[in-house]
Amino acid sequence: MSEQREIVVTGGGTGIGLAIAARFAAAGERVTVTGRRKDVLEAAAERIGARAVSFDASDPAAVQAALADLPSRVDVLVNNAGGNTDRVREAPAAGDLKGLADAWQANFEANVLSAVLVTAALKPRFADNVRVVTLGSIAAKQGSGSYGAAKAAIEAWNTDLARQLGAGGTANVVAPGVVLDTEFFHGTVTEEWLDARISLAFNRRAGRPEEIADTVRFLAAPEAAHLTGQVVHVNGGAYGAR
Repeated sequence: MSEQREIVVTGGGTGIGLAIAARFAAAGERVTVTGRRKDVLEAAAERIGARAVSFDASDPAAVQAALADLPSRVDVLVNNAGGNTDRVREAPAAGDLKGLADAWQANFEANVLSAVLVTAALKPRFADNVRVVTLGSIAAKQGSGSYGAAKAAIEAWNTDLARQLGAGGTANVVAPGVVLDTEFFHGTVTEEWLDARISLAFNRRAGRPEEIADTVRFLAAPEAAHLTGQVVHVNGGAYGAR
């Protein structure tokens, strides 16, 4: 029997991250989920049979301190932590440049620094054929203010990471379209907003967390060795190479 792989999923307590962690756990992998909310994270980990390590992935000191509790070998790293911070903070007033800068910084830290810091911290522990999968967004192509810009930065960073990993490991981005059944929108979605975006999809529906999880598992498979430096869009056709 082959050795169990060690999987780390950041932001694994709810939504897409939890669906990803559950897929790996159900396949018999050893899964560690991370997140900021200790109670939520531990409850989720117990439910799916994973380990929980609570820390803020965008805080360098917190990431450093968490290393003692994270696996000594990492076969798969899923950078899922993030989200659109604009949906949980008041929009800056017109002309408030400090407020605007803070809003952009918040999305950069949540989505870019979280992935960069955790990846850099765990890189010395990467297995020779490591699989790194980072969650992007359709917003990187279609725009969504500072959130879309942050996810576009993830795509550029992923290209560098894939080049650094070279012949052994792989690094790819999974970019979902609209996915419901998560905490992402924090109750801010209107029917009009949702209808407008779903109408762009060929299959006329939103995605499901489990569909994103299945795509991540495909990219994390040992057989996906020649797929690296890519952005895989999962959006029902709402965005594509056209």
